[in-house]
Amino acid sequence: MTKYESQIKTIAAPVERVYGRLSDLNNLSVIQERLSDPNVLAFLKQQAAGKVSDEQLATLQERVKTLQFDADSVSGYVEQLGTQLTLRIIEREEPKLVKMQLEGSPVPGTLWLQLLPSSDGTTRMKLTVGVELNFFMRKMIEGKLKTGIDKLADMLAMIPY
Repeated sequence: MTKYESQIKTIAAPVERVYGRLSDLNNLSVIQERLSDPNVLAFLKQQAAGKVSDEQLATLQERVKTLQFDADSVSGYVEQLGTQLTLRIIEREEPKLVKMQLEGSPVPGTLWLQLLPSSDGTTRMKLTVGVELNFFMRKMIEGKLKTGIDKLADMLAMIPY
């Protein structure tokens, strides 16, 4: 299994609050609500200027609207794969770890959200993705996977805690 790690992000909230939000995936449905807010969309367009087209942002917004959340999982249809993918929590270690597993994917994978309290009342977060890829697949998607995990960490760091 190959592992990819995000950069460490700082979240301006205590670790207990961050863990409480991230260990119940129903709480991530706020992402759907925020992407409907014109002010948030304007901010995202400003931040993504030159990196993501308006069309790509609109596509992301549509895909996020179709996600389904419950306490232990988030699911969505992935058109490119022609299948429903689910990210399911398989382990919780309060207040420092949430481990998830990918279901419905042709490639087995796991995601660890690691949380560490800081002395100033903030939380440091790192994401680790583990996937089983053969040599050729790894070479094809490695760059996108590294970029994607950092973007996911950025998105989770921006959630209001």
